[in-house]
Amino acid sequence: MRFSLRQMEVFRAVMLTGSIKGASRLLFTSQPALSRIVAHTELTLGLTLFNRVKGKLVPTAEAEALFREVDQCYQQVLRVDDFARGLVSGPSGVLNLACSPALSRGVVARAITRFVQKYPNIQVNHSLTLLNGMAQDVLSNKVDLAVSVLPIEHPNLHVTPFMEGRMVCVVPRGHELTKLDRVEIADLARYPLIAHHPGIAFGQLTAAAFEKANVSLQACVYIHHTEMACSLVQAGAGVAMVDQFTAESLVWPGVQVLPLAEHIPLTPSIVRSAFDTGKSHASKFIDVLLKSD
Repeated sequence: MRFSLRQMEVFRAVMLTGSIKGASRLLFTSQPALSRIVAHTELTLGLTLFNRVKGKLVPTAEAEALFREVDQCYQQVLRVDDFARGLVSGPSGVLNLACSPALSRGVVARAITRFVQKYPNIQVNHSLTLLNGMAQDVLSNKVDLAVSVLPIEHPNLHVTPFMEGRMVCVVPRGHELTKLDRVEIADLARYPLIAHHPGIAFGQLTAAAFEKANVSLQACVYIHHTEMACSLVQAGAGVAMVDQFTAESLVWPGVQVLPLAEHIPLTPSIVRSAFDTGKSHASKFIDVLLKSD
């Protein structure tokens, strides 16, 4: 190599300080040693880098042009050095994570908190995704993994349930249904019902539960996000069947959560691509998630 990293370092120091004396202080190296390196650099490159004017080093046009390239290279070397130092304190990089809104405030929030405490050098990009878009996000590598409130069926996905939950009933505080120990679906049908839209997974789950109970589902409002159902219930618009995770993770002063007589299970699941190469930090997050709840 005609222009070694050491020569670059010395050349840069002289350009920054304007003298051999200044460079020696910056690099903690003797002035004669630096003078020899500068002279050798000019000889091997075949360039005059500095004009000696009254004991001072004045950079030539070639030196100015070379400095711009050397400084860029030096900044990259510093980034590599920082990266190497970071490896000593633990893994670094980025984890792209998606999850169902129902799990974002409770289960996943607690897992992310534990994850960043354990891996402070790994940045987490967290996004909310509805079930109908989750498979595409994972398979297109938009995210490294997803956490879904319900299992997703797809031949190119690995879906692993990791906990259990159930659907519950939410009603305005002091509602007539609060007198019951358990609310049946037939009880819900007697009041204005706020339900998930039939085009989404929660809507299909609700419709199937009403059909199994032989009860006609007549909604006054269809929603796509469970939090909106709770907001509408709090405002007195009606009653709703929602997942326990959303109901438990938010404080709704005007809402009461009641158990359903019918058991409608939920199985939150970890979703990964079948083509996952294992190069991301997904496995680390999964380990933390499984120990969080």
